[in-house]
Amino acid sequence: MGTRLIAFDLDDTLAPSKSPLDPRMAALLARLLEHVEVCVISGGQFAQFATQVVERLPPVPADALARLHLMPTCGTQYFRAVDGSWVQVYAENLTEDEKGRAMRALETCARRLGLWEAQTWGEILEDRGSQITFSALGQEAPVSAKAAWDPDGSKKRALRERVQALLPDLEVRSGGSTSVDITRRGIDKAYGIGKLAEHTGLTFEEMLFIGDRLDPAGNDFPVVGLGVPTMAVRNWEDTADYLERWLAEAGAAERAEITGLAALRGDVNCADRRTLR
Repeated sequence: MGTRLIAFDLDDTLAPSKSPLDPRMAALLARLLEHVEVCVISGGQFAQFATQVVERLPPVPADALARLHLMPTCGTQYFRAVDGSWVQVYAENLTEDEKGRAMRALETCARRLGLWEAQTWGEILEDRGSQITFSALGQEAPVSAKAAWDPDGSKKRALRERVQALLPDLEVRSGGSTSVDITRRGIDKAYGIGKLAEHTGLTFEEMLFIGDRLDPAGNDFPVVGLGVPTMAVRNWEDTADYLERWLAEAGAAERAEITGLAALRGDVNCADRRTLR
């Protein structure tokens, strides 16, 4: 059974954290949309997907853009392009009570652990509707500062464990390099990919998931339990290298199929001519 949909994490899989797609990656995604359905599922909100991905793509025909599925906030929201406009299919929004408790728990635990940083770039706590996100250095922190803050993930793990103990009715997960995300219980990337299967009619075996956090502690890991084929990458360059190989193989397969069909038509035509004689 061939791959009919390729799903990607965003930060550090398609682009550096909070950064726009490199032109090389943008061109590869546009080419990929000519062959298969494409999904981007990550912790950011829709505005981030728009600036990092959609606005960086080269001109894409409407029928190809309709094959792009955007799932912000770890799949708690789902957007599709309809007649050139992005339409929200669903959103699993948190209640005001859930949001308030999540924000209080994150700040309280971060301060107790010494993780409430003095120097930040942008908001530390963000209400994304269906997700509350803690970003230790702020939403706009430079990539270099993020990479240096918690290289082994121990700070995020400690914070996640403390906050989860205070919020047993909600889901608390390590997010990007400096972030912790809170959603409704049981809603993670596996939930999003499951909803994607429902809406597209595709099976998990027909999908491929590519991400940089497929380790057991990573926020991509829940997808593994679905039985979706996965491929771990270290950065967007790994992803780009893989897509170039995949597209080359897909192009070769399509050319072989076209050649085979042409040969078959030639045989049929010859047979028809012999019959007519």
